[in-house]
Order: sequence, then C-alpha cells, then structure tokens
Amino acid sequence: MPPTYDQAFADLAEIYLEDSWVLEVGVRDGALVFDLEAVLTERHPRYRPPRPGEMYCYRRGRLTVSGRPVLFRGSERPPNRDPDGEPDRGNIDVFAPLAGDSSGWRVEGEWGEAVVGSPAVVLDLGP
Repeated sequence: MPPTYDQAFADLAEIYLEDSWVLEVGVRDGALVFDLEAVLTERHPRYRPPRPGEMYCYRRGRLTVSGRPVLFRGSERPPNRDPDGEPDRGNIDVFAPLAGDSSGWRVEGEWGEAVVGSPAVVLDLGP
C-alpha cells in the first residue's frame, strides 16, 4: 500500500490537510505553493486547544511542494469568502501518489489540481 502524505513527508506529520483551508494557491519559482490555515492534530508540537467556535487547532502557514515537473491547473471559479472576508479556496482533498508512478504525486481540491514529480515538501507555520 502506498504511503499517505503524512507518512511520506515529515513536515506533514500530524497535519490534517483535508480540513485545512486553502487561502491562495499557485506556482512560484517552479513550486506549487499554498497559503493556508493548517489543521494541527493533538500530537503536533505546536498544537493548542481550538479557539472558541473552532473545531480544530488552526495555524496559518505556507506549504511548498517542489519537484520536477510541476503541472498545475487552477480552478476558474472565484474563491468563496469566509465570515472574515478572507478567500476560501476549499481544502486539499487529495495528496496521494499517482497510480503506477513511483515518483509522482497528485494534489487536488476545489482550487484546482496538480501533479508533482519527486516532490519535496516544506510546511512553514506562522507564529
């Protein structure tokens, strides 16, 4: 069975992408870059109890997925807006190895879709 994203990439251990909010996404300097509100699980070292009215511990951060090639197709739909007026491009619904490809990964959500060859992943969480 292929590894899940949290098994394959150390920076995504104890991160739950499926309920993390994508604020912006695009290709910058040859990498797929997400600005997001990441969900941290209780075992993450930066976890804190959820704020009132929130279901999870969220931390703003930047997820960079670099590799060769990076093939990206963004959604043509304009983003929704959350109650605070910030853009809401949905979640990262799929981050999984490509079937039959030992090095490629697919990434999908309402924001669009991407394929990244031999990805390296860095998640930089804000304060």
